[in-house]
Amino acid sequence: MNRTLLGFIKKELTQALRDPRMKFIIFVTPIVQMTIFGVALSTEVKNIRLAAAFSAGDTVLRDVYENAINSGWFVPARAEGELAEHPFEMIRADKADAVLVPPPGGFTRALGRGDASLQLLVDATNATQAQAVDGYLKAIVARTVRADTGLAPPPPPIRFDVRVLFNPSLDTSIFLVPGVMTMLMVLTTMVLTNIAIVREKEMGTLEMLISAPVSKSEVIFGKTIPYVIIGMTNLPLILSVAVFLFRVPMRGSLAVMVLATFVFVCTTVSMGTLISTFCENQQQASMGGFLFMFPAIMFSGLIFPIQNMPASVRWLSFIDPLSHYLSLLRSIMLRGGDPRTLAWHMGVLLVLGLACGAVSFRRFHTTLS
Repeated sequence: MNRTLLGFIKKELTQALRDPRMKFIIFVTPIVQMTIFGVALSTEVKNIRLAAAFSAGDTVLRDVYENAINSGWFVPARAEGELAEHPFEMIRADKADAVLVPPPGGFTRALGRGDASLQLLVDATNATQAQAVDGYLKAIVARTVRADTGLAPPPPPIRFDVRVLFNPSLDTSIFLVPGVMTMLMVLTTMVLTNIAIVREKEMGTLEMLISAPVSKSEVIFGKTIPYVIIGMTNLPLILSVAVFLFRVPMRGSLAVMVLATFVFVCTTVSMGTLISTFCENQQQASMGGFLFMFPAIMFSGLIFPIQNMPASVRWLSFIDPLSHYLSLLRSIMLRGGDPRTLAWHMGVLLVLGLACGAVSFRRFHTTLS
């Protein structure tokens, strides 16, 4: 190993470890992330929101529902008012993942007639979860009927009528493609904004712009608005690939999709600008973008269901813009877009974007004044 190579190695190590912030990023942050992800992430499908439309006298179905809740796989679905009386609307409004619907007269009476059918409505926008729900409930229903009536299969005493909603073929790509769209949108907005601003700071040209006869607001908006335009330009491209190549349905309004994407892009650009105010060079900017992206993807619900996470860390998904935009895409494209769901997620994105924009604007003025 010659002296030149040794010099380069020493120089790179010195440059990487000279800044205390980089030492924290390199050595401390991975430990924190490892701790959080080790506790929060699980591939097991659980905490499925289950509802059942049964009367007071339908004892067998009530036992089925209680056994399902006690199994640890399911949690009670929370719905109020008219939604509680309409199983399909509960799923469409994202208030339940699965609903048990008995035949007319109740499941218990149908069992007594020897001709029982129990309908299961399943939200299959998450194909993996939908398949698990089917298997879990079949086992629970068979076990409960055997315990309550003494009927022992085979043959099974009931016919299980499953209606798979929004993704009848259980195509995994329909579930995953909106997540890929989310990642592409954030890569072309937040990451590019962050690196572009830091590059200007590192080269010294940003200070030259500040000293020029232009306002600091003009500089900030001039550096961020182009990336909003780039992000919105990417929407028709990736949406066309999703719809025409992967056959992801577009059941909602295209105008609502454009509005939701615009709010998300403004939020991610604001976050990219905020990250850039903490970075002094492109190396820090790249690491800062990665340290945001990795947890954001993990807590977005793309890879691991948010319901699987303990309540102590589940709140992180609330401040994750990717989780809200992913929910918007799946609601608009796969379910048709429930107005209450859309208003909630776009409202949270708007608040996050305004908060990040205000903080980054203040820090930008402070660090360059």
